[in-house]
Amino acid sequence: MEMQKIDLPLYHSGKVRDVYDLSEQLLIVASDRISAFDYVLPSIIPDKGKLLHKLSMFWFDYLQGVVPNHIITGDFDKFPAKLKQYEYLRDRSAIVKKAKRIDIECIARGYLAGSGWKEYQKTGSVCGLKLPKGLKESSKLPQAIFTPSSKEEGGKHDENISFEETIKRVGENVANEIKELTLSLYKKASAYAESKGIIIADTKLEFGIYDSKIILIDEVFTPDSSRFWEKEKYQEGRPQDSLDKQFVRDYLERIKWNKQPPVPQLPEDVIKGTKEKYLDAYRKLTGENSLIAR
Repeated sequence: MEMQKIDLPLYHSGKVRDVYDLSEQLLIVASDRISAFDYVLPSIIPDKGKLLHKLSMFWFDYLQGVVPNHIITGDFDKFPAKLKQYEYLRDRSAIVKKAKRIDIECIARGYLAGSGWKEYQKTGSVCGLKLPKGLKESSKLPQAIFTPSSKEEGGKHDENISFEETIKRVGENVANEIKELTLSLYKKASAYAESKGIIIADTKLEFGIYDSKIILIDEVFTPDSSRFWEKEKYQEGRPQDSLDKQFVRDYLERIKWNKQPPVPQLPEDVIKGTKEKYLDAYRKLTGENSLIAR
């Protein structure tokens, strides 16, 4: 479905999500846009926003015993009357609490991959955390680690920061709590995912403050924010078959894009392959075969 123009005050427009101001609450809408290397690509992945929304709703429900979250409702039929004119919102949007975002990207890593693997090869560490010698690409870490990064706006690249720097930015109590919550959420979600045939190698989470308490916000354990590997194909010492955005990144690396504008279009086979991978992850994790309610 074509994106509808929504006649509401825009609160924030991200690479994939648009957030609208409902006065006391926010409306978060997941688009079909896809980003890679800090750029939004000109191609869209059909129904991707619905996949991200519905998978996040699944996880918010599954994880609410660990930490409260910002969801009020993700059910379009329960939206206020003024939103019912926007059929586009169905299955891709949620009304949420208006929390004050904590400006730290909270990353949990259980396996050595991506930028973590590159850094380990050079320094034996990831984000300043010393790791055992002799690890290979995609090795499982002895225990999951918390590697925060800065939350940058205006197209700036998020930068890895130390835990000490996190404390400087948000205070010791908040830093300790978001670290503990990130690792607890990762532990519970990754154990569940593994029982469904998916390894969550790493993930990015965001938190906010609402009524003076820390709550989980944004998206959770989606193929946009996590590295999903197929458990049955996992093999240490090489890149893995992924069910996430890595498929797009790999294509952009193959064509040797310099990660500067102009941003290339994706060919039809990469668009189709990306949707299939996202859909496969969604089906495995939720047990749902149909993507949309109607």
